[in-house]
Amino acid sequence: QGNVMESGGGSAQAGGSLRLSCAESGNFNCMGWWRQAPGKELEGVASIFTPGGGDKYYSESAKGRFTISRDNSKSTTFLRMDTLKPEDSALYYCAAGLAKEYWMTCNYNNTSVFTTWGQGTQVTVSD
Repeated sequence: QGNVMESGGGSAQAGGSLRLSCAESGNFNCMGWWRQAPGKELEGVASIFTPGGGDKYYSESAKGRFTISRDNSKSTTFLRMDTLKPEDSALYYCAAGLAKEYWMTCNYNNTSVFTTWGQGTQVTVSD
């Protein structure tokens, strides 16, 4: 089955940066990040197809500010978050999955692909 574990959350000031890490074990080729703020729905942030260079997918709120990357040698996926805003404050979850068919993508919108979820790491951005 495998598992994932997030780390790297914390506090930052608006305009600052944080990098989240997600270490995984198991047979996965899709990794992604979601977030959930209090009283709001779970929101997809970014995802990546992990073999090779990997297709990457970003939400509109993440484009231009967040970067998802992958170190296959360490089975770790990163989410670099720059130019942070208070509205980025949320509990950030990492999830892993396996796209088994050639037509399946690792887009975070394909939530059925992502079967293994972490416990989340808190990000708080202050003005």
